[in-house]
Amino acid sequence: MLPLENTENSPRKWWVLVSIGLGTFMSALDGSVVNTILPVLQTSFDSNIATIEWVVTVYLLVVSSLLLTVGRLGDMNGNKRVYTLGFVIFLLGSALCGLAGSPTGLILARALQAIGAAMLFANSPAILTKVFPAQQRGRALGLQATMTYLGLTVGPSLGGWLTEQFSWRAVFYINIPVGLLALALSLRFIPADQKTDGKERFDLVGAALFGVGLVALLLGLNQGATWGWHSLPTLGLLGTAVGLLAGFMAWERKQPAPMLDLGLFRSRTFSTAVSSALLSYMCLYAVIFLLPYYLIHGRDFSPAQAGLILTAQPIVMALIAPISGSLSDKIGSRLLTALGMLTVSGGMVMLSFVGASSPTGQIIAGLAVVGLGMALFASPNNSALMGSAPGHRRGIAAGMLATARNVGMVLGIGLAGAILTSIYRPAEADTLFSAVQAGLLVGAGLALAAAGLAAMREKVIQASAAGAALTPDAQKPE
Repeated sequence: MLPLENTENSPRKWWVLVSIGLGTFMSALDGSVVNTILPVLQTSFDSNIATIEWVVTVYLLVVSSLLLTVGRLGDMNGNKRVYTLGFVIFLLGSALCGLAGSPTGLILARALQAIGAAMLFANSPAILTKVFPAQQRGRALGLQATMTYLGLTVGPSLGGWLTEQFSWRAVFYINIPVGLLALALSLRFIPADQKTDGKERFDLVGAALFGVGLVALLLGLNQGATWGWHSLPTLGLLGTAVGLLAGFMAWERKQPAPMLDLGLFRSRTFSTAVSSALLSYMCLYAVIFLLPYYLIHGRDFSPAQAGLILTAQPIVMALIAPISGSLSDKIGSRLLTALGMLTVSGGMVMLSFVGASSPTGQIIAGLAVVGLGMALFASPNNSALMGSAPGHRRGIAAGMLATARNVGMVLGIGLAGAILTSIYRPAEADTLFSAVQAGLLVGAGLALAAAGLAAMREKVIQASAAGAALTPDAQKPE
C-alpha cells in the first residue's frame, strides 16, 4: 500500500480522488434529491407537512452534530477506517430508507444514513490532504468540490425522473450501486492508515456537549420561524445551545486530548478560513432560499422552470472550482478567497435589482456571478484551512470545515427567512420583491465581511516560531 504522505509521483492518488469524488457526488446527490420529493412522500404516506419535513431536518441535525466527533475519531483511529465504515452505514441507511413503510421508519433510516454521511464528509478532505502533496492540494480539493456541485445540479432532475419512472424509493436505492463502487475503490486505493501512538483518549464529555449544543442551536434556528422567534420553545433551545456550547469551550481548554484543539485557532489562516467559510455559506443559502420565492411566487414560473434557472449557479461552480483550486496551488489562497467573496457580494447586489419584469437573462447572470464567486472562494479556502492544520489534527480540521458549512447553511436560511417573513405580506405582491431585495443586500454585506476576513489571513504559514525548516505547506504564499 502507498504511504499516506509523499505520493506526488504516484498515479494511484488520482484513483483515491476518484473514489472520494464518487462518495462526494453520492452524498450531494442524496441531499439535493430528497428535498425535491417531499410532496411525493407526503402523498405516499398520507402524512402532514410538519412530519415529512423531518425527513430533511433529522438528516441535517445528525450530520451537523457528528462532524467534529467523527473527524476526531478519524484522527485517532485512521481516516480510511472511519471513512469506509461511513460508506457501509450510509448504504445500509439508504436501503432502509427505500424499504420504509411509514414516515417514522423513513425518518429513523435517514438518521442512520446521516451518521454515515457525517463520517464521509469529515474524513474525505483529510484523506485528500494526506495523499496529495501541498502543491497539488488545491487542485484535488477543487475537483472534489466539482463533484459536490455536480451532485447538487443533477439531483433535482434525476430525483424527479426516478420518481416519475419508478417511485420515490428509487431515489434512495440509486445510492447503492454508486456507493458500492465508491466503497470498492476506496478499499482498493486509499492508503492504509498509519498507526497512532494510542496515547490520546476520546473526549466523550466534549463530544456530548458539542453535539447536543449544536443540535439545540440548529433546531431552534430551523424551527424558529414556525414556532415564533419569541416563543418559549425557540428561546429555550437557543438558550440551551448557548449554555452547552459555552460549557464545551470551557471544558476543551482543560483537556489534554480535546475534541476540538483550540490551538488550531491560533493560526490566523485557520481561524479566518473557518469564519469566512461560515459567512460564505450563509450568503449562498440565503440566495438558495430567497430566489425560489421570487421566481415562483413573484414571477409565476413553474417549479421546473425555476429549477432550471437556478442551475446556473452550481454549473458555474462546477466549472470554475477545479481551476481556482489549481491556481491557489501556484499563488496561494488569500487573493482568490478575497476576490471570490467580493464577487459573491457583487452577484447578490445584481440579484437585488431584479423586479416584477426583469429579463430571465438578468436573473441567470446574477446567479452565475454568485456561482463564480463561490467557486473562486471555496477550493482555495478549503486548501488553506486543511494545509494550516498539523497532520494529526486534519480530521478535526475537516470536521470543523464541514460544521462551518452546515451551520452557515442553517444561519443563512434562518436569517433570510426572518427577513422574508418580517417584510412579505402575501396580499401585497410588491412586498415580496422588497423582502427578497432586503435579504440579498444583507447577504451582500456578509460577503463583504467574509472578503475582509479572507484578506486578513497570513501571507506565509510559519512552520514554527523557532525558525525550523519550512514544510511545503508553510512555503506557500497566502
